[in-house]
Amino acid sequence: MYRSVQRVRYPPFDHENSDPREIPLVEVILESETPPPPQFRIGNDNSWVLEWREERIGEDSFPVIKKEVTSKILPFLSRTRDGWYIEPDPMHGYARKTIVPGVIVLIFALLIHALEPAIINLELVPDFIFSPVSIGPLDYPLMILISFPVFIIPIIIRVVANIMDIRRQNDYISNPLDDPEVEIIYDSKGGIAIEKFSLTEGTTAKRARIQVGIAVPERETILEAIGREKHGQPAPGMSTELPERRISTADEHGTGVGESVPMSVGRGRLLLLEPMRVQDSGSWAPMDNLPVALDRPMKKWPGTIYSAMIAVHWELVIEATRHNGTRMKWVMPLTMDSEDAPGFEELPVRSGRSES
Repeated sequence: MYRSVQRVRYPPFDHENSDPREIPLVEVILESETPPPPQFRIGNDNSWVLEWREERIGEDSFPVIKKEVTSKILPFLSRTRDGWYIEPDPMHGYARKTIVPGVIVLIFALLIHALEPAIINLELVPDFIFSPVSIGPLDYPLMILISFPVFIIPIIIRVVANIMDIRRQNDYISNPLDDPEVEIIYDSKGGIAIEKFSLTEGTTAKRARIQVGIAVPERETILEAIGREKHGQPAPGMSTELPERRISTADEHGTGVGESVPMSVGRGRLLLLEPMRVQDSGSWAPMDNLPVALDRPMKKWPGTIYSAMIAVHWELVIEATRHNGTRMKWVMPLTMDSEDAPGFEELPVRSGRSES
């Protein structure tokens, strides 16, 4: 039986509004029948951190978990990060950008309306701005009628974008793409080269890259490590586990907190690729002529290794376009070796939103 130490402070879905120092650092002793990978540390103790190393003297008080360590892709990653995926509609990004201006305009209008008597007495603005507008039997303040449409624009854009996404997903379900024929070779520098790539007629490959990330830790293992019950209070950064059928990585682990948009079709496999919240990538390379050489990310990442708390996942991503203009991504897991002395100080954290 092999023993090693895992230390994890994984970013929650809404990490932009979270202070890492306020989220407990989970430290456990992992017992497995498979030897652990070369030790590594990504991040630092004052921020988000993921560390896997040898056990030291005095750490026998850490909780002990007995879990598998493997280089074979975990089942939930096979379901959610392997195959064809549809790019979310760009309007989701526009909707998110218009939320803040819409809220500011509405708050400003309400403030002006509340201070209306004082502003009129001071003659700071023309009186007609405060003239009510009659609609049916009721009168409405002009400022509110102007600001409220601005406030609901992001909602309207989001609804339209979701309708477009659902339509594209249903079109794909009715006419799915075959898996491409892919042949890759690993070079001596740790990168890969795509030797062969053939697609269904009517689909064109645009560009490709290698990317790596750390998957969301297993919910039950985190709860076990911090001594909480499965159906009790969730761990910091996690939502209550969804009791019904799950369709996304975040929902499966109770970390989506109701923010996983765009909307996924509730039948078949997941067709919207959810980004890993800890993720790094190499540069894009055009798919004009084969072979295509792809470089690893600049930082020294560990090789492919999976466990319940720390799962280092590598994948090949190829962007393509169908004949109807639908933007697609082909994702294929990779098995990569670890570089010498892997690890670095700043964890590359990103949003967990699919549209970003």
